[in-house]
Amino acid sequence: MHGFAGRISRMSFDAAYRVSVFRYLGVGVLNTLVGLGAIYACMYVLGLADIPSNFIGYSLGIVLSFILNKYWTFENTQPGGRQFVRFLLVVGTAYLVNLAVVEACIHLLGMSRYFAQAAGIPPYTAAGYVGSRYFAFRTS
Repeated sequence: MHGFAGRISRMSFDAAYRVSVFRYLGVGVLNTLVGLGAIYACMYVLGLADIPSNFIGYSLGIVLSFILNKYWTFENTQPGGRQFVRFLLVVGTAYLVNLAVVEACIHLLGMSRYFAQAAGIPPYTAAGYVGSRYFAFRTS
């Protein structure tokens, strides 16, 4: 499209993209509070090791994240069965990215276990957004 209509079309796309990014980040803040709180509780209160604590924290956020991102962030109304499987693949990939960062921070950089868990959040978030937008909740 050219001219005014083309600019409006690009503005709409840009606005929709920005909204989805901010919504995804909002869902991420909630997931971070829930997940990181659970991780720290598992480590501190229950005395669990890093990987089980991390797994429990992220597992708690999966269903909440799927529901909020599907219906609110990406406003997707398609049937959810296949999307949930794709979402689990995205989450699994993002989780592996997270674990690689956490383990590298602890074992290569000598970082505190607690700071290392927090350092794994941004790469997890970036991988999750890209995978969710372009794979799990994509529309035809």
